[in-house]
Amino acid sequence: MKRGAVGGAIGLALTMALAGCGSSDPLAEPSGDASAAAAGGDAIVVGSQTYPSNEIIAEIYAQALEAKGFEVERKFNIGQRDAYLPSLESGEIQLFPEYSGNLLQFLDEDTEARTPDDVYAALTEALPENLTALEQSTATDQDSYTVTAAFAEEHGLETIGDLAGVEGPLTLGGPPELEERPYGPKGAKEVYGVDLEFSATGDTTVEDLLAGTIDVANVFTADPKIETEDLVPLADPEGLILSSNVVPIASSEVADEIADVIDPVSAALTPEGLVALNVQNTVEQRSAAEIATEWLADNGLG
Repeated sequence: MKRGAVGGAIGLALTMALAGCGSSDPLAEPSGDASAAAAGGDAIVVGSQTYPSNEIIAEIYAQALEAKGFEVERKFNIGQRDAYLPSLESGEIQLFPEYSGNLLQFLDEDTEARTPDDVYAALTEALPENLTALEQSTATDQDSYTVTAAFAEEHGLETIGDLAGVEGPLTLGGPPELEERPYGPKGAKEVYGVDLEFSATGDTTVEDLLAGTIDVANVFTADPKIETEDLVPLADPEGLILSSNVVPIASSEVADEIADVIDPVSAALTPEGLVALNVQNTVEQRSAAEIATEWLADNGLG
């Protein structure tokens, strides 16, 4: 959703064990490839979706690279996947935080992969030759069919399929592109037999759910509003929505050069940590740059 064409972009709310990947001493000499890249004057261009959670992760990537001596150019808040993927393929952008399941389904609507490992393996095969998936994180921020706790209790809802027993019409709200996504209303009908009307609610999806103008909301699982607004993501036992882990997508030309910097970041980013990052942004109103700097320092990656 938001990211699949996401924008809104999106986690962004947010992500610890990891191997030390470098000195936090700002005066330390950059190592081999990093100093060569810096000396060559070719900046690594890092992009992000128009989604606060995604921007935070992109900023973490950017600052981690800078800490190792790379020159970095930021191109954040680009918009939907349809808009930024061509820039990734052309090499205009060289590093981008993505979401494994949504990206795989964007590239291959007929994929049968569902588990995190299977989705990642299928994604590495589906990517264009000039793009490389670096190590994925355990952190997830995927689409969900979410209802209010009161609505769930009233109708005895636990899974998406339970919606089929609720007298309609029921309306699903989410970003405009959700209407045509495999996990949108058509998918809910095919997989669970649930009839849903659709309303393009965009950035006001949760507010519309709370106001009762929609019955079901497409909310990302790392959104702090799930807890603060007492919302209930419905279980998806049939795998309508693919597992979607945070995964860095890099231009193949620079993938080997930056992997030693970015892979430890992925190793340190956890599901709980991602939510915490999102809370700092959406609730505490801290900037992506400030959040990233603190997170890298806390994890020995700054």
